[in-house]
Amino acid sequence: MQIITENITIEAERLTLTNQRAIYWEREDALILSDLHIGKTAHFQKHGIPIPDDILVKDLERLEALIHYFKVSKLLIVGDLFHAEANSNHQIFKSWLNTFKQLKIILVKGNHDRQSKKLMSNLKIEEVTELHMKPFLFVHDSSADTSEYFMISGHIHPGILIKGKGKQKVKLPCYQVTSKYLVLPAFSLFTGLNTHESPEDAISYAFTESTIFKFD
Repeated sequence: MQIITENITIEAERLTLTNQRAIYWEREDALILSDLHIGKTAHFQKHGIPIPDDILVKDLERLEALIHYFKVSKLLIVGDLFHAEANSNHQIFKSWLNTFKQLKIILVKGNHDRQSKKLMSNLKIEEVTELHMKPFLFVHDSSADTSEYFMISGHIHPGILIKGKGKQKVKLPCYQVTSKYLVLPAFSLFTGLNTHESPEDAISYAFTESTIFKFD
């Protein structure tokens, strides 16, 4: 796995975008990410769709590599850490989490996060509806929010459609940045890409395994 980075400055804060679907916030010694959707593979399996568990394992391996690479002390997750009711994927996550005893995790509750308070307490995850850490406001969905603060969110799984010669097309995940908010790509690889919701003033930072592209 290769970690490619690009620094941007928002509200006088340096944020480091990565091609691994997460942002490093130097001042807070934190990784910012969204939409892991833990439990999604087991949810599909329960309904007879043979999705392998190694999708989740690979997501967690990428997250572990980022934690070690930046040596962070906390995770700020802006929604949809989980996807469905408690299932076998949660045990995989719990076992993975046990290797990070000192890691602080704050979850901004997303529309899929419907876990019991007991489970969240057992996992030692702090759950909030929104998180204000100046100069940013962290929410799951920024589209309906009129906050005066710069918002960082997830939820829509942003992507960009790049057209090549003839009928060639490729979709890439991206970060969307406007004057009012930043939307993170879904961290999980087991998600679709929304290439339709892109504000006119948005700058998109799309990426592959080896490069980050800026599109105005």
